[in-house]
Formats: sequence, C-alpha cells, structure tokens
Amino acid sequence: MLLDTSSLYYRAYFGVPDTVRAPDGTPVNAVRGLLDFISRLVHDHRPQELVACMDADWRPRWRVDLIPSYKAHRVAEVTPPGQPDEEETPDTLAPQVPVIDAVLDALGIARVGVAGYEADDVIGTLSGLAPGPVDIVTGDRDLFQLVDDARGVRVLYPRKGVGDCDVVDDELIRTKYGVRPDQYADFAALRGDTSDGLPGVKGIGEKTAAQLIKDYGDLAGVRAAAADRFSKLTPAKRRGILEAADYLDVAPKVVRVAMDVPLPPFDPALPEKPRDPTALEELVARWGLAGATGRLLSTLRA
Repeated sequence: MLLDTSSLYYRAYFGVPDTVRAPDGTPVNAVRGLLDFISRLVHDHRPQELVACMDADWRPRWRVDLIPSYKAHRVAEVTPPGQPDEEETPDTLAPQVPVIDAVLDALGIARVGVAGYEADDVIGTLSGLAPGPVDIVTGDRDLFQLVDDARGVRVLYPRKGVGDCDVVDDELIRTKYGVRPDQYADFAALRGDTSDGLPGVKGIGEKTAAQLIKDYGDLAGVRAAAADRFSKLTPAKRRGILEAADYLDVAPKVVRVAMDVPLPPFDPALPEKPRDPTALEELVARWGLAGATGRLLSTLRA
C-alpha cells in the first residue's frame, strides 16, 4: 500500500475539526486524522507492506523549467535556487507536518521522499518495482495513469474519509473518462488541470480530449492528425492543437509520473510495535495522541 501522504493529511485537516488539539492548545487534527486514516486502511485492506510517500519537493524545478505555470498559483514564497519553493499551506496545518513525520518515524512506518521529486514520482517508481498487487491511496486523479489490472495496481480514491473509497481499476477509468489507464496522462495533458497550473489546449475540455485520444490512440496521434490537413479534425480543434505545440512538446513529461526515482534504503514491512518507543511516548504526551496511536498500534498488532 502506497500512501499519497500529503493528499491524506490535507483531507484529514479539512475533515477533522480544528477543535482537536494538543494539551497546550495546538491543533493536531491533521495528525490524528492521518493516523486514524492509516489505521482504517490497514484494517480494511490488510496490506503486507506500507509506505508513506512524501513530497520532498512539491514543485520540482525540472517540471517548472518545462512549464513555468506548474503549481505557480500555490507558491507562498520563492526560495533561493536549489531549495523547494514554499507552498501556500493553512497556518495551522504547516506546524503539524513535522509532527506527522516524527510520529511515523517513531512508529516505524516507512516514510520515503526524494529530493527533486514529488510523492507521485515515488509512488510511480515503487508501483513499478512492486512484485505483487499494489493499492495506491490518493485523492489525486493524476495517479490514475498507474492503474494496471494485469499487475494488480489499483487506486483507492477516497470520497469521504478513507472508509468510503472508489476502487479505481481499468474498467472504472474507461467508463468514467473513455480512455485506458495508459492513455490517461496524454488525456490529462490535452485537457489541462487548473489545480496544477497546466493550461491544456484551448477549446479542448475533458470530453473532447477523451474523444481525441480514443480516435487517434495517443497524443502523438492527435498531433499528427492536426498536422494532416486531410484528417477529420474540425478547423477549431486543428488550430488549437497546432497553436499549443510548444506546450504539447513538454506537457507529457510534466504530467507523467517519474518511474526511475533513486530511492533510499527503507523497510516497508508493517511494524508490530514502535521502532522508537521512547520517542513515541514523548510525542504522544506532548501532542495528546494516545487515542490515535493506540488505535493504530492495536490494528498493526492484529
């Protein structure tokens, strides 16, 4: 099981009341919510291994160099070269992220992030290396590109909390979007995504993008059709695709998750007891996490 951790702690932050606080009054709703999410996921799906995948760089420079608008609207502060830009994060969420990191480490739950890459890229690389079935837990549709029934790779897409997830497989993607999972990245590049600062092709929305991919197979086929004056494309679609040439030259690399991230050594096995009981005890006392860690440890032991 691969967790898109920031997606889940954002969901916890907005789904759990901020009245959930540590003894000193500091909000810990994202921390407690994430721990309860993990407990529920382990209870419901019984993975043999679990990795909390992290955004070591939420806006990698190599993606920004290709498309400068990539997530630009979410930048709170531009940092010096070589350092990730500061992401706009709710004031009471940002201080909880280091607590999440420390608690996961004390528990012994594998936490993997790699400089220069997003959690999506770590997930892509790990899903490609996994010898058996993989559940990817995320609220990010970009990861639908990794779904592969033949290898048992699916996405658990939470609708409410994590106890109510859509199980995203080949059939669901074909039914909902009209494309195969291996075509999803090309479809997304054409459609664009305002939440990621990807402009897409002018005049081409979700339905049109899906139809173009269905008709011509992939983005290269769509672009070839646009360049062929005898193809059946309408003048408006042809013009939009040709005018977006510079964007379409680089969009696939930005949209597709990396599958070759240099991963550090880590142990993905689910712990039956805390890796660092002393550190965990201190964290529990300081942040008031006895209930959430107790529930998770009980689930892990079971």
